[in-house]
Amino acid sequence: MALETPTASARAQCPYCGVGCGLELLPPKQGLVWTARGDRQHPSSLGQVCVKGATVGETLDKNRLTQALWRDQLDQEFRPISWDEALGRLGDQIKATVAHQGPKGLAVYGSGQFLTEDYYLAQKLFKGFLGTNNFDANSRLCMSSAVAGYARSLGSDGPPCCYDDLDGASLVFLIGTNTADCHPVLWQRLLKRKRRDPESLRLVVVDPRRTATAAAADWHLAIRPGTDLALLHGLGHLLKQGNTLDLGFIADHTEGFDRYKELLRAWTPQRVSDICGIDPTELEAVAQAWGHSPAVLSGWSMGVNQSQEGSATVSAIVNLHLLTGQIGRAGAGPFSLTGQPNAMGGREAGGLAQLLPGYRSVAVADHRAELESHWGLPGGSIAAEPGLDVWAQVEAMERGELGLWWVAATNPLVSLPSLDRVRAAAQNCPLVVLSEAYAGTETAAVAHLVLPAAQWSEKQGVMTNSERRVTLCRQFRPAPGEARADWAIFAELGRRLGFGEAFSYADSSEVFAEFVALTAGRVCDMAGLSHQLLADHGPQQWPFSQGTAPGAGTARLYLDHCFPTATGRALFHCDQPFGLAEPPCDSYPLVLSVGRYLGHWHTMTRTAQVPRLLKQHPEALLEVHPRDGASHGLVDGGWAEVRSRRAAISARVQITDLIRPGTVFLPMHWGASQPNPCEANRLMHELGCPHSKQPELKAAAVRLTPLPQGG
Repeated sequence: MALETPTASARAQCPYCGVGCGLELLPPKQGLVWTARGDRQHPSSLGQVCVKGATVGETLDKNRLTQALWRDQLDQEFRPISWDEALGRLGDQIKATVAHQGPKGLAVYGSGQFLTEDYYLAQKLFKGFLGTNNFDANSRLCMSSAVAGYARSLGSDGPPCCYDDLDGASLVFLIGTNTADCHPVLWQRLLKRKRRDPESLRLVVVDPRRTATAAAADWHLAIRPGTDLALLHGLGHLLKQGNTLDLGFIADHTEGFDRYKELLRAWTPQRVSDICGIDPTELEAVAQAWGHSPAVLSGWSMGVNQSQEGSATVSAIVNLHLLTGQIGRAGAGPFSLTGQPNAMGGREAGGLAQLLPGYRSVAVADHRAELESHWGLPGGSIAAEPGLDVWAQVEAMERGELGLWWVAATNPLVSLPSLDRVRAAAQNCPLVVLSEAYAGTETAAVAHLVLPAAQWSEKQGVMTNSERRVTLCRQFRPAPGEARADWAIFAELGRRLGFGEAFSYADSSEVFAEFVALTAGRVCDMAGLSHQLLADHGPQQWPFSQGTAPGAGTARLYLDHCFPTATGRALFHCDQPFGLAEPPCDSYPLVLSVGRYLGHWHTMTRTAQVPRLLKQHPEALLEVHPRDGASHGLVDGGWAEVRSRRAAISARVQITDLIRPGTVFLPMHWGASQPNPCEANRLMHELGCPHSKQPELKAAAVRLTPLPQGG
């Protein structure tokens, strides 16, 4: 398809959060700045847009990488090199690593900022033709517990709900999500409805902080960090006790109920109250509301997923929906609110170390065989074991087991936990490659080779948002300098490595066509989609099988209450709570939680380019309850050292009663390269969920010490 002319507007999905709002981009009248506004034709957002999406046009030409850079040693300055030299060095290192260490010596860490075509070709090249499953993505930090929880309980990944359910739910249960700041367009949709007709919607928010989300709730359960699973078992106990179960649904469509019923017996309101630190009457009121509401929708995000109990907590949320038959119908269901804009597309394309395209698993022989046949590879080409998740990649670098670590479209030297350890590990890797659109990120400090990447406005491809809606993002401006699309980089590298015909594509539409053919008959069936159909008819929801009419994709999964498990039944899970992986103690008496501000995104690679957003949030603030402030000698506006078992940083103090005593909060955005750096993730530990391998980035034990003014 032809590039849009500079006089024409263009439509795309917003490249920030997983809400996946539609944007209309208006070409510059003077200079280089495109103007963004909400796309009224996009069915997911209906013209709504948050401050980040509205200002994204200001980020497109600022601080961009325009040519490949190389240095032999990390203490040297970068020098510009040609693409020919860059790909030659990369290819040589891949060949040398495979020859001396085998395919397991290669590892790639990608991103939900990828388009689906970028994701897919990375899987084809590394998992297929190079024989290593060591491709992971920042969805590991974001949604991998949701992936594992859905698969454990329902038989497959895939949110069963859609955004229209926000309009039909009579009770919305939000746990581990500050929706107002992190998914603001969805929040505004809920808030407008509640203001318009308060009686039509009741809202429950579970969060140790009184966020803007919690402030609007009918019930705010300010539980202790790490007690989510106990709370959910307590609600299950009361639902059973109150005889509000859907026994017909349980008998016909689930298994494991008797064992789960026995588990619930012990989770009395008083026990849950003692563990969670809430009044038992609050728990009872919420259980009664759930049990008597005709349509219950639950939503969660990082506060659930980033936990050693993340997958178990997701399954516990699903348990409550199975108990009451609140799934597979309008206004109801367990709805994971995705973090990255194309994290869903990455999951569809196999973009985690245990996955293959089309919601397949590397551990399943038939799944590997299907991919090998589709890619024209001999049997046994795809390794049978899951690859290294991102923290395992860090540990492998520590041991000297990786010859190549390739980071693409993400900034792990801000977003990973235990950053000092990550930095040291990366310095132990012979070749660290960074594919990035912006100059000077923290990860560039540990890279030998930097490749200039085209971003979403400069390449064509698709993204999938949290409600499984696929949007074609058209290229509407040229890439700066020598920047290239990630899928094109993977394709050329594949050709240079001798896999020519398998990586010869005229454009990204051919890549997408090859990918969607792999999804036919799967839960995430997109076989009926193409770039042309999406260009002609706009965004579409999957499942969208071959022959589906435009606009007739499936809004909700499991309407027939038949689940993709071995028996066709959903599964109750009985996980016992263990609490925080690193609980507070006498030496580190407080729990630090990290999160996001409304005006910033992830590691500020884009939003730091926008003066309006920097003015809105000029620095990271350490939120401390007045009781904890007094006991630690802190004052509002003063400075504190925040120390964990791994590191210490300084931050300006904000004394507030909007946070639970014993808990403190920092935003995670500010890395070492930003003004007023505050590297919160230096403090966080890497321990995580045994099922999803997602780190517990929401809680670490810390202590506070007052510092002189200015830190």
